[in-house]
Amino acid sequence: MPPNSHPFPHRHLTGIYGLQPWEIAFLLDEAEQWIAMNRGTAAKHDDRLAGLTLINAFFENSTRTLLSFEIAGKRLGADVVNMQVAQSSVKKGETLIDTAVTLNAMRADVIVIRHESSGAVQLIADKVDCPVLNAGDGRHEHPTQALLDALTIRRRKGRIDGLRVAICGDVLHSRVARSNILALTALNAEVRVIAPPTLMPTAIERMGVKAYTDFDAGLDGADVVMMLRLQRERMAGGFVPSPREYHALYGLTPERLERAAPDALVMHPGPMNRGVEIASSVADDPHRSAITEQVEMGVAVRMACLDVLTRARRGVPGWN
Repeated sequence: MPPNSHPFPHRHLTGIYGLQPWEIAFLLDEAEQWIAMNRGTAAKHDDRLAGLTLINAFFENSTRTLLSFEIAGKRLGADVVNMQVAQSSVKKGETLIDTAVTLNAMRADVIVIRHESSGAVQLIADKVDCPVLNAGDGRHEHPTQALLDALTIRRRKGRIDGLRVAICGDVLHSRVARSNILALTALNAEVRVIAPPTLMPTAIERMGVKAYTDFDAGLDGADVVMMLRLQRERMAGGFVPSPREYHALYGLTPERLERAAPDALVMHPGPMNRGVEIASSVADDPHRSAITEQVEMGVAVRMACLDVLTRARRGVPGWN
């Protein structure tokens, strides 16, 4: 960390790209403090964001991510407003910039944006006065998902450095894959991506990963197997022959998992297509599956991000 600087000198969190390894590690460390509180049986509440207004503006549906940000904001004491896009002026033709100006005029203190277009979150961040968090934009990034995945791996494996992580499935359409590649390679993991040729991005090796179209070869000895949802809603054409054939070639089954390390961790960002990219017996394995833990870590990571990004606004000493 540079001298005379706090450990997260960014106004927004629009992506993992551009973050230094120590900045990623700092956010993971900050999230640790919220796990114990969230697991407690007493009041799960902290008032450090009391009086601040958090707007969750989701232009793309996601029950899981929206709920996670809403819980995170409320547990920190913020006034949380969920923008109902279906009833918004966006449906009447309002431009994204006009929406950003409107949100800014309402004097929000922090805005969480999810949008189907890559770059939309940065466009809004450039137009508003408060911190902006990216909750997923197009094929670009989903930074808090990558942070919660890294936190899950670090807690279950005790480290990230040197682990072999296989990211498998619809890599082409996945912002989760992109953010995870950036985060995990920054933290010195060996990252492999496994996908059919039709779902493998061109020149993905430039991101510092090893690419496999043979699922079994890519799984060999992996310490972590991260499955991706087959995003058929983003496919205009025949990317895969059929869900049944896809499962036969690229679905994670108990037999296939034997190719990975004996204690390999199984992950999935959800929602899952059971019987397509992952078999139910693998997803529900109580010893190897970390899927529900990923959901739990999501709340802690988002609490940490909301706390850190609003410190300058709250006048926390050393963060101005």
